[in-house]
Amino acid sequence: MNSESERAPYRHYSTKHRLVAWVSQRLFDRVVYTVNHGILKGMRRRGGLGWIPAWLVREQESAEHRVFRSLDLRGKTVYDVGAFIGLFALHASRQARTVICFEPLPRNRERLQENLRLNNAANVLVRPVGIGRQQASLQMSFNPLMPGGASLSTTISEGITDGSVTSEHSTVQVTTIDTDRSDAGLAPPDFIKIDIEGFELDALVGARETLLQFKPTLYLEMHGETLAEKRLNVRAIVAFLEELGYSTITHVETGIAIGNTNSDLAANGHLLVRHQSARAG
Repeated sequence: MNSESERAPYRHYSTKHRLVAWVSQRLFDRVVYTVNHGILKGMRRRGGLGWIPAWLVREQESAEHRVFRSLDLRGKTVYDVGAFIGLFALHASRQARTVICFEPLPRNRERLQENLRLNNAANVLVRPVGIGRQQASLQMSFNPLMPGGASLSTTISEGITDGSVTSEHSTVQVTTIDTDRSDAGLAPPDFIKIDIEGFELDALVGARETLLQFKPTLYLEMHGETLAEKRLNVRAIVAFLEELGYSTITHVETGIAIGNTNSDLAANGHLLVRHQSARAG
């Protein structure tokens, strides 16, 4: 792949994604229903297209959802960093002792709390903060059609829209996992899912003491505004995790073991990460 294509801005949302988002928001945003397919089957939610009968959904289950189904979260404390409207949190709440959601964007947090109420998910706590490497007030940018892609990363924020949609911005409070765990008296995590659009390394750096002390399993989505940036991000993340003793790093989409020598293979997709002292689970 040539250097020019590696520097080309990443297209965050396909035409199909934009169309589905438009239909969902304009026609079904106020609809409350029982989900008919996917990892939330049988649960209640507002908005989205989960009401479509399962027999009409012909897409193959994603590698991400297969991993979510395989997780043994019984009796565990789960941190959902970048909780959005609670899709992973609701799934985790079925097994986990406690799920702690970090969601700084007010519009996302309102829907998250509504979805939790619809399912009487009393074991889920919502923290109204973003997660990074230090405490700060930062601007979060997002495409109003795709608020799940809201980002604190300056490079990703610049590319969230393609000029056809005006992005929106919100000033949010950001803290670290180490700080919030201590200040709010949060239970230490057994599992942390991080999907925060390019701020993953910042979140890990701000969780250094938590990772060293409790060695939670990690699930990370890789982001970056260009392929070159994605590769730099995943290299830095893998190097940081290996420094902390996280030696079992798996690329979810391919099942390939990832290390410093082949981290570029994981520039797209997700990582499932376990500490060398942790048991699989």
